[in-house]
Amino acid sequence: MTLPTLLVLDADPPPRLGRLTGRTRVLHTDDAGLAALLPEADVLLVWDFRSRAVRDAWPGAGPRPAWVHTASAGVDHLLCPELAASDTVVTNARGVFDQPMAEYVAALVLAAAKDLPHTVRLQRDRVWRHRETRRVAGTRACVVGSGPIGRAIAATLKALGVTPALVGRVPRTGVHGPADLDRLIARADWVIAAAPLTGQTRGMFDAHRFGVMQPSAVFVNVGRGELVDEPALAEALRRRWIAGAALDVFTTEPLPADSPLWDLPGLLVSPHMSGDTAGWRDELGTQFVDLFERWAAGRPLVNVVDKKRGYVPGH
Repeated sequence: MTLPTLLVLDADPPPRLGRLTGRTRVLHTDDAGLAALLPEADVLLVWDFRSRAVRDAWPGAGPRPAWVHTASAGVDHLLCPELAASDTVVTNARGVFDQPMAEYVAALVLAAAKDLPHTVRLQRDRVWRHRETRRVAGTRACVVGSGPIGRAIAATLKALGVTPALVGRVPRTGVHGPADLDRLIARADWVIAAAPLTGQTRGMFDAHRFGVMQPSAVFVNVGRGELVDEPALAEALRRRWIAGAALDVFTTEPLPADSPLWDLPGLLVSPHMSGDTAGWRDELGTQFVDLFERWAAGRPLVNVVDKKRGYVPGH
């Protein structure tokens, strides 16, 4: 019996695949070696979810894997026209990051409302300065992205007494459509971007959208950096069109040391860590092994991405 070949686009530390010992032939590669090894693979595991090597390597000659899994919620880093048009099944890590990201967003909202960054600066300077802060309960949030992550964010904020409104690609029960976005962000205290990156969402937070927001609003992006027109956000913060922002994702990552975003007034920068909690890599590895066992047994895969839409449909 010929064992299937699993090709892993590696990142450090590599995935734990012990349960697959003797059940698959495992090859490891980096970006440079991916194109040469793709024709040998039945399955490709994109463990390095920050790599864009798949987009470059996929259009080459030879057979391609029947299944590609990415250890991330987003799939924009690997979908190219050739992969989207192929019969290859693409799955993602849907479900792993939902609650951690929701907790992170809640922490950012509380930190902004309670002025915690300023408190840390004052403590560092040994300054005792009493201030009044904002109450979170009774405020409104607009969460853009109605998938599992967006729904988890909305539920967690609701537990804090925030009234959330979800915005998705199409309107349905409990979810507003894009036509309602301007109206909802115009009255929101917290605007949360948690949408996948698609042709429709790229650059959706631009000068117009920041101009619609209240001067007291805080903008948070935990989706993809390309959802935001970063120069427009910088201008909005400098002109105080909005009260503040927190970005966990950026158009260029890592954020260059000379980027003006580091020094913007009212902007909190974090290094794409909102979904990464202790043990997250083990959880991603376990999820993939479970999926591999389904695939090897001929059972239908879950977390299957609609390659035309760029995300897992169904919600």
